[in-house]
Amino acid sequence: MDEARTLLPVLGALLKRAQKAAGRAGVLEGEMQELSYRIFLSGGMHVDIGAAAQRRAEREKAVAEARTTVEEIEEIGAQMGDLEEGRLEFPAMLEERVVLLCWTLGEEEIGQWRETEDEASTRRAIDGRFVRKERERPN
Repeated sequence: MDEARTLLPVLGALLKRAQKAAGRAGVLEGEMQELSYRIFLSGGMHVDIGAAAQRRAEREKAVAEARTTVEEIEEIGAQMGDLEEGRLEFPAMLEERVVLLCWTLGEEEIGQWRETEDEASTRRAIDGRFVRKERERPN
């Protein structure tokens, strides 16, 4: 848990970058769908192909940036819980089983956990079982 806690500032910055890129991709996708709908309703219309292609390229770039940033987060050791919500999960050992520590962007600390088979919304408060006892700490 200590390792995950020390990574929060870096992971928070990466998560914000991924959210921004995904948000941009969503806006551009919406614009492209709106254009397609207008073309459909009008039975065809003159479209600035160059501008449309540029918007598509911008969307693809934003999607790639979001995907790459999520991969970077996962390489560090966190799992993406929910990008839009800004939730990350960290595998941890509890009583000889793997559980997931849950953290949401904006929270100061990792304060919740869940079993790996639980629904994402099923979270429990971190308790004393996650804190190393002084005698267990390495010198």
